[in-house]
Amino acid sequence: MNKHQFLPNLPPPTNTVGIIGWLRQHLFSSAFNTIITLLLGYFAIIGLWGIIDWALINANWQGDSRDACTLTGACWTFIKVRFDQFMFGFYPSTELWRPKLFYVTLAVFITLLAYEKTPYRGWIWLFFVNIYPFIVGFLLYGGVAGLPIIETHLWGGLLITLIIAIVGIVVSLPIGIVLALGRRSEMPIIRSICTVYIEIWRGVPLITVLFMASVMLPLFLSSELETNKLIRALIGVVMFSAAYMAEVIRGGLQAIPKGQYEAADALGLSYWRKTSLIVLPQALKITIPSIVNTFIGLFKDTSLVLIIGMFDVLGIGQAATSDPEWLGFATESYVFVAFVFWIFCFSMSRYSIYLENKLHTGHQH
Repeated sequence: MNKHQFLPNLPPPTNTVGIIGWLRQHLFSSAFNTIITLLLGYFAIIGLWGIIDWALINANWQGDSRDACTLTGACWTFIKVRFDQFMFGFYPSTELWRPKLFYVTLAVFITLLAYEKTPYRGWIWLFFVNIYPFIVGFLLYGGVAGLPIIETHLWGGLLITLIIAIVGIVVSLPIGIVLALGRRSEMPIIRSICTVYIEIWRGVPLITVLFMASVMLPLFLSSELETNKLIRALIGVVMFSAAYMAEVIRGGLQAIPKGQYEAADALGLSYWRKTSLIVLPQALKITIPSIVNTFIGLFKDTSLVLIIGMFDVLGIGQAATSDPEWLGFATESYVFVAFVFWIFCFSMSRYSIYLENKLHTGHQH
């Protein structure tokens, strides 16, 4: 062998890389850490087995009354009997096809919009934002095409949770963008108005906003001007969420290097073209994690509508456990509600990670 020839690089030892290397470095790096890991693992296995035994193995799935439930496992019969209330609230059983159709169409739209290669994706998005909400409103409320009117106080469960969350998310994002741009405006009046709006709404708890919108506002309006409780709640949620969204977007705008603005000015772009083509796309990419985090917080905050007499999926769960026929099954109710919230929040979180990886949100200097 030529003495000047370099040997090929050898792969690292298998016990220092991959899952084995991570376990050895973080969990079994010393005798003390090994003992702690084994003890915690033992207790975790015992606890996990207890949960599986209660929730699945010894659970009760059949029947339609509490007599079918035993004390050894979870009584999912309670969830089965009350499932329609968890999903639709007190919506009339003869008209349940309407919220079911809403769920199906919503799932179809979300699937089409989430899939990057969907044909005419932009047009589908425009239809979803501008036309679909009115179709859903007419479908659920009725009063057109021979559909009987279903008052909003009968809406509840997951139905009301999704309506408040989707409207709050879709409407608050563009309003937040406008407020963020306004707060960074060079015009003092615009900047002051946006700053005052953001700081006022960020300084007030959402539960207070809902209470004022539902209880106090009607006291100052005539009966002709009084609006539906759900509409007032939606307005309050949107105005509240928009303030937080504005601060998230403003953080993204501040993170963009000054050279980006100077390059746009050197090209002779107007303010709006510079903002829409260069500044705002980068700001939105940078703030994707924070935006989705705000969306998740808003989705969970929908449970606060219980304070104004609207029963979301958590409110339905609490009300169902007070039924004398089903006393003692609050655990099953809260576990089911927690699982529903986890599905939606986890899905939003995973899609956020997908967008981060796809768009490379870390700004390259």
